[in-house]
Amino acid sequence: MRQFEALEAIIRRLHGPEGCPWDREQTHESLRPHLLEEAYELLEAIDSGKGDAIAEELGDVLLQVLMHSAVAERTGEFEFGDVYSRIAAKLVARHPHVFADAEAETAEDVRESWEVLKQKERPNRPRLEGVPATLPALAESQTIQGRARRAGFDWPDIHGPLEKLSEEITELALAETDEDREEEFGDVLFVIAHIAATMGIDGEQALRKANGKFRRRFGLVEQWANEESLDLQEMDIDALDELWTRAKALERGEL
Repeated sequence: MRQFEALEAIIRRLHGPEGCPWDREQTHESLRPHLLEEAYELLEAIDSGKGDAIAEELGDVLLQVLMHSAVAERTGEFEFGDVYSRIAAKLVARHPHVFADAEAETAEDVRESWEVLKQKERPNRPRLEGVPATLPALAESQTIQGRARRAGFDWPDIHGPLEKLSEEITELALAETDEDREEEFGDVLFVIAHIAATMGIDGEQALRKANGKFRRRFGLVEQWANEESLDLQEMDIDALDELWTRAKALERGEL
């Protein structure tokens, strides 16, 4: 606790009259890109599995929270303590199985209870309201579809969305204008996000892993082409596919 209070004191001094000119100039708007950048750096650290890196990036994310709190305190919007008290109250209210006499034996019980309690807090609030439009599109899609699914708006099993995906791919192939192709492609992605959610897959994480796999394999293809003085742009599809297959085999330990 003393360490946290010391950190607060540092932030307050930076934002005070005798503090840092740069810090004193910051606003919620000017800090937006820094918060986003630090969040993504934390995700990268988590993917690395390195505890030291995760601890460092968590500190950077925490700094952004405190910076926004300091901006608010300086402008009279709210104080540091308001941030802590609100999240503390929310955690207690959303965990009646811990802080009251409700029961929840499994993680799924907790998730269902959490959503019910959220809905009770604002009973007339539309279910999709409050999902930030600033979320990455794939994450937004999974979130809004997840809320609709919990309301009972869903296929009974995985076969429904898989059939829908086939239908949407056909419509994409038949689209004739750029506008139609964009719309149909969006529909394909939307159904894929639904399938991921139905299977319990984090679409963002799955795509990030696929991107990483492509980076590694393409890096090998490029390396081997350079070693053989080959120009990728001048190679035919069969030669490229041969290098790609070799990269896949090496990654799988088959070479």
